[in-house]
Amino acid sequence: MTSFGDRVIGAATLNLATYEEVEADREATAQAMGVVLLSSVAAAVGNSGHWGRELVARAALALVAWLVWAFVVYFIGTRLLEEPQTRSDVGELLRTTGFASAPGIACVLGIIPFVGSLVVFVASVWMVVTTVVAVRQALDYRSTGRAVAVCLIGFVPYAIAMWIASPIVRSVL
Repeated sequence: MTSFGDRVIGAATLNLATYEEVEADREATAQAMGVVLLSSVAAAVGNSGHWGRELVARAALALVAWLVWAFVVYFIGTRLLEEPQTRSDVGELLRTTGFASAPGIACVLGIIPFVGSLVVFVASVWMVVTTVVAVRQALDYRSTGRAVAVCLIGFVPYAIAMWIASPIVRSVL
């Protein structure tokens, strides 16, 4: 088994073996959650140094977003756009998409004047790429285009769900 740090680096560098490894390792779900939390905390700190309640709210929203995204992608990827070899479950998508948020850890550098915005932009674009790879690997797709389609179609229900969930989560915290 590869170390947590190696998995984070592997996911960020699009190492397909890393995605296959975390997809198969049921024990990696907690690690994937850790990556999601690290990424969200890095983004909160990098975005004007948010601490305290705002940091907790962003971390909670990141976890909700991660769960919602995994369920949306699972449904679309296994029911609407499945390929003959598609075999997946929500856990596999939680693990692969959780690790796909690894580039977001760089968002902590957003706090640096001038270059921070560029780092956040690049990390955000890179997370789109890692997410497509994570979806492709978890759904056992042969086509990257199909994984892109799942992500594009999935964005609408995901955005609606997060629009509803965000004020609820913030009101609880």
